Amino acid sequence: MPSRSTKKQFILDCYRTHRWERVGREEVGVVEAELRHVLGPATKTSLSYIANVLREAGARVDYEDRYVDPWMEEPYASRLKGVLQFGDLAAAEASLRHLDAIYREYLEAADRTGTRLVRSLAVKGKQRAESLAANPRVSEERRQAKQEIATWFRVWLETPDLFFEWLELRKQSEEFLRLYPPR
Repeated sequence: MPSRSTKKQFILDCYRTHRWERVGREEVGVVEAELRHVLGPATKTSLSYIANVLREAGARVDYEDRYVDPWMEEPYASRLKGVLQFGDLAAAEASLRHLDAIYREYLEAADRTGTRLVRSLAVKGKQRAESLAANPRVSEERRQAKQEIATWFRVWLETPDLFFEWLELRKQSEEFLRLYPPR
């Protein structure tokens, strides 16, 4: 790989070279192996990163894990791109409000594909937050916040009609105020 080329560019070049119609676990593994071969055995590139790069470039990627966004066709892809955010509690709440608004629009239009995709994004948010909450390399304070966020996504998935009332009560609870004092 030339020094001016990026890992992302190498992934895209590899995809173009192989001319795959679809990319599954095996193809993602091939790209990862070729990256390791070119950059050295110490190079670590997650399969999720490779799948996300290819999907973002428009490839049909049939590879799923908690760090890979679900494949979406248009107009869903444009509408839902970047909606899932949970860097902190405020971002998670804003993301859930946005997801909920889109979900309600799709529900009103009886768009099963749209509602399914919104729910799948919420599941990804819950899974990713749970993963960060369980990661010992993440600070205790951040793990605690991610566990709170995972709970928010879980409650929304279970009871979307009651979620925002529940969230307001949760944010007024003694436990929440102790853990996350107002600033």
